[in-house]
Amino acid sequence: MKSATAPRKAESGELTLSSLAELADLVPSGDYLYLRYSKGFEADRDSNSLDAESGLTLPGLSVNPLTPESWWTRPLKDWLARQICQYEHLAEDEDRYAWVLTGACVGRGPDCEPLLVDVRPLGRLDPEVLQEAKRVYEEQFDAGERPSQD
Repeated sequence: MKSATAPRKAESGELTLSSLAELADLVPSGDYLYLRYSKGFEADRDSNSLDAESGLTLPGLSVNPLTPESWWTRPLKDWLARQICQYEHLAEDEDRYAWVLTGACVGRGPDCEPLLVDVRPLGRLDPEVLQEAKRVYEEQFDAGERPSQD
């Protein structure tokens, strides 16, 4: 799936993705891609995430996977929208934004989220992508639906 527009570079030189299609173009790169909501790479460069409930420092940065699992048979755009929306509330803090990264997974956090070290930023998501993801998520998923009792 090729996007109609190419990602653009911000004044800082950082790549800015402005659609789910642009983000989808990065996924088959061979690297596992992840999403993080924070103050950005520079703020996270020399830090690890903290588990707020226990007070423990985690061995890496807490992230959400953007590369779909092998069992995912729906469109990539649906997976990306769902993953973006899982923690979108973290972008409500005006100092935080969504950015895409890759790195080495060193474990799992208390919510089973991957923890990364040797992080390499790939770009940030324009707020328009968050809005597009929310639209797709609401159209394609039964948000909040609980698993059935088998």
